[in-house]
Amino acid sequence: MSAKLALPRRVVVTGIGVVSAVGVGKDAYFSALLAGVSGVRTIQRIDTTGFAVTIGAEVDGFEPERYMEKKAARRMDRYAQFGVAAAVMAREDAAFPADFDPYSVGAFVGSGIGGLDTFYEQTKVLLERGPDRVNPFFIPMMIPNMAAAHVSITLGLKGPVSATCTACAASTHALGDAFHIIRRGDAVAMFAGGAEAPIGHIGVPAFAAMRALSTRNDEPRRASRPFDRGRDGFVIGEGAAVLMLEEREHALARGARIYAEFLGYGMTGDAFHLSEPDASGVPAGTALRKAIDMAGVEPEELDYINAHGTSTPLGDAMETRAVRYALGDAADRVMVSSTKSMFGHCLGAAGALEAAAAVLTIVEGKVPPTINLEDPDPQCDLDYVPNVMRTADVRYAASNSFGFGGHNATIVFGRHEE
Repeated sequence: MSAKLALPRRVVVTGIGVVSAVGVGKDAYFSALLAGVSGVRTIQRIDTTGFAVTIGAEVDGFEPERYMEKKAARRMDRYAQFGVAAAVMAREDAAFPADFDPYSVGAFVGSGIGGLDTFYEQTKVLLERGPDRVNPFFIPMMIPNMAAAHVSITLGLKGPVSATCTACAASTHALGDAFHIIRRGDAVAMFAGGAEAPIGHIGVPAFAAMRALSTRNDEPRRASRPFDRGRDGFVIGEGAAVLMLEEREHALARGARIYAEFLGYGMTGDAFHLSEPDASGVPAGTALRKAIDMAGVEPEELDYINAHGTSTPLGDAMETRAVRYALGDAADRVMVSSTKSMFGHCLGAAGALEAAAAVLTIVEGKVPPTINLEDPDPQCDLDYVPNVMRTADVRYAASNSFGFGGHNATIVFGRHEE
């Protein structure tokens, strides 16, 4: 890399890796989204007898040994396995060279919870079998920075390596922080995204106790219904996504395929409540406005927003107000869809999964729908691309994420201009 490159440096997306309930790998994932495929079903991995909620969006048929050594996989919680798999796929997709300077490449992988089921299982071991039977790998399996650590170890990354733990905004914050690391010249490339695996013995009943989850146990595929009048909570999901972010000149010099350019990032806090959003939408809308301002995009130029759209009564109405606050009259022409209607709410991994969808929307010129939108809520009055995907020229796309505690983050991608 030349030391004479102007700052801030331009950042592009050159690789995408995805693990989700609707598909593993970016192609299977995005094809399922465009087809409106739901990954929600009755939970299979654990016995949910007596649970108030028995549905979730589980990753089916995941084989960690395809992406990492079997011994290493045994020392990871499921969430970290997802994160490593997504990073390995992103590297392969980017055709990133094997002879890179390890100190010039890093990883920033967020998680809202980390190894929650490992925590449950080892607490059970402690109570039933005694303290001397607790797994010595319990702590490094459970803590939420370990997806980033394992990505670093697996791929040999010695540059900036870090993790965010900001609830459902964690991976959007990870992407934004990685973006700034490259912009200021501290790395030429970053593996950035998020991973989560909360569908387990404690995660499901804990979120159900908050009354955050949909209770449509008898119709799983119709349970996640963002912006619909009948929405009653989110559907818990699991998965991971990692984007290969790269300094533009570095990517061009090696002849990389460039999916899109990372143009803007905005973040704010609600300063309001532990779990409820500020209903006015002003703090969340300010994050969106900051992102488009950094991107140099006028409100009327924004073509698509991948919404946070969780299918909660308060959240979806707030996000609608946020978009209107940020875009003004231009809100009436922007396409908005919630892909959580298909793969559920993957908590700390949600933002990265949705960022991947936003990038692929620019590349493919096809916008995934919001499925199960059958009876629109009058409070939610934007163009949510209901039920059927749409072909459209998407030059600029944004992705919103809002986390418990009032963490708001938005990122903006644009078509790469030579």
